[in-house]
Amino acid sequence: MGLFGGTKSKDDSYPVSMTEAEWRARLTPAQFKVLREHGTERAGTSPLNAEKRPGMFRCAGCGRPVFAADAKFESGTGWPSFTAPLPEGVGTSEDRSFFMSRTEVHCAGCGGHLGHVFPDGPAPTGQRFCMNGDALDFAPADAAKK
Repeated sequence: MGLFGGTKSKDDSYPVSMTEAEWRARLTPAQFKVLREHGTERAGTSPLNAEKRPGMFRCAGCGRPVFAADAKFESGTGWPSFTAPLPEGVGTSEDRSFFMSRTEVHCAGCGGHLGHVFPDGPAPTGQRFCMNGDALDFAPADAAKK
């Protein structure tokens, strides 16, 4: 089990599985780069960094709910940041790229790379889930009422 409620590591199979061609057809090039190739968008480029409405952040790959809007905070990093994921929303694994060790956060539904988690966040968790906006979609709470 991942550190934050996820049940799969990035090497396991996931409930949502597609071929590379299917992912490329479903995602924008920027989403594919982040979610399927573990890329990182430039800081300050995601409109989701400024999103403050009530609602739900979902994986842009499979639609799985991963973060509630009330867990979002302004970290000053230029990426959407959260104190905690939704239960069963994400999994974690060790990322040893770029000659360092970090904790990668991935979608528990499709295994898509969402970002990384760091131990420098605010209370109540002390965690900063630093996510790529290209890996997320936002569904405002009022959209469900329409």
